Amino acid sequence: MTVTLTEKAEFRLRAFLRDSTPETNTPTKGIRISVKDGGCSGYEYAMEVTSSPQPDDLVSQQGKVQVYVDAKSAPLLEGVVVDFVEGVMDGGFRFINPKATDTCGCGKSFRTADCSSDGVPCS
Repeated sequence: MTVTLTEKAEFRLRAFLRDSTPETNTPTKGIRISVKDGGCSGYEYAMEVTSSPQPDDLVSQQGKVQVYVDAKSAPLLEGVVVDFVEGVMDGGFRFINPKATDTCGCGKSFRTADCSSDGVPCS
């Protein structure tokens, strides 16, 4: 599995998805996780709500949350753990990435050793 959600992250995402889905026949929503070129360290994590995966997405069920991982981003997300942290000054989703050699202070962007992964290239 490429990405793992902690129990807290799964709980928060499940509650968020439940609150964002009206009580109609709308398809069940999931979370799509990807990496984009950018941020202060080279790569930036992205999460978005979606009702269906892209054709090449890696799909998994974690607890009651559907997780879609962008196939091009998968090499950069291999082994990533998504956690949810609550704090007075700083809270939200945190990405713990074993491939990251450097991260920015906000924790939303990272760098790998040589930026030569199969994922989106560094600028």
